[in-house]
Amino acid sequence: MMTSNLVRTLTLDRQFSRKPSVYLARALVLGIVVVGILFFSEVGFRADIGAALHTTRFVVKFFVLVPLACLATIALFHVSAPVESKKSLLGALFIPVAGLLIAVAAELLITPESVWLTRMIGTNNTNCLSIIPTLAIFPLVGFLVALKQAAPRNPALCGALAGLAASSIAATFYASNCFDDSPLFVALWYPLAMGIVVLAGYLAGGKWLRW
Repeated sequence: MMTSNLVRTLTLDRQFSRKPSVYLARALVLGIVVVGILFFSEVGFRADIGAALHTTRFVVKFFVLVPLACLATIALFHVSAPVESKKSLLGALFIPVAGLLIAVAAELLITPESVWLTRMIGTNNTNCLSIIPTLAIFPLVGFLVALKQAAPRNPALCGALAGLAASSIAATFYASNCFDDSPLFVALWYPLAMGIVVLAGYLAGGKWLRW
């Protein structure tokens, strides 16, 4: 019997009251709701949100973060299965990353070199590094609890994707508060903040999701 067939058979022997995807879907919805409540009660939109919506740099943040959150979540559903999916979506995660790199290149072309460092450092880097991981805690924990009902083939990878999905959701909310819209800022500080959550998910998944 091939390894994949053996794993599938062992998984079928394990009794689930519901499919793991149902738990993940519930964790996703609950995580978004909790993040939304915390964001709007403790952080909120930036004061000039109306004007910001008419600027390219502000909108670009969501053209990167929303697809990333969607792709990371879909990929998480795929890798939660004990047998590796034939339709891996991990490569698709580079699409929003490529979009951000294009935005960075455009920023470098249209702005003077003298302001590059200023825009990269920004004024909200501390908030970015603290708010995104804090908001992401709740969907991350929800994903990990849901994944415990599954049988992921690669627990650490699954945990890392849970961290990426959770932090992308949190970053999408935070982006509507952040006054630093430059792609240079987004390309530096957002990945650092999200990386904290991804690393936490990777470590937690490696220990918590073993079976």
